[in-house]
Amino acid sequence: MRSTPRLCRCKSLRLSIFSAPIAGVVDTIATFRAEGLKIGSCSGYPRPVMEKLVPAAAAQGYAPDHWVATDDLAAGGRPGPWMALQNVITLGIDDVAHCVKVDDAAPGISEGLHAGMWSVGLAVSGNEFGATWEEYQAMSKAEIATRRERAAGKLYAAGAHYVVDTLADLPEVIADINARLAKGERP
Repeated sequence: MRSTPRLCRCKSLRLSIFSAPIAGVVDTIATFRAEGLKIGSCSGYPRPVMEKLVPAAAAQGYAPDHWVATDDLAAGGRPGPWMALQNVITLGIDDVAHCVKVDDAAPGISEGLHAGMWSVGLAVSGNEFGATWEEYQAMSKAEIATRRERAAGKLYAAGAHYVVDTLADLPEVIADINARLAKGERP
């Protein structure tokens, strides 16, 4: 048991060093904020890690309106809906069908579905793709295509309504979701 707090401290320090937002995130979030959207974050990291990561990410331009750590809620984390719903409550959103859960892994997609939200998977900029930015830049087009297809397949299999490469691709999805909502569709 003693190794867990130490591991957490080391992970916290690394996260504060390597907390640069993925390319396109800051601009995309700024666009959403200009449209009046609220940004909530559900993390697979525990609170001690998030307490280091959140200020480090904010210093680089990314600061959600509210965030929930995986160990914050007694009901648990992913794939249950609890963290996503805590964001809904705290942000004062009155209809979960107007919420979009974006995640890079199958449990996060399930979280959004269980919460009654639209779920969007990130195929290239996340866990399912399995590469750093530097590794991605060094990959062949064939390797990128193979990994993208594999990641998208996992995210769709988890129930994602949409899968995009990165968060920078999300504005088009939001526009489509808004059109579907206007027609009376729900997630």
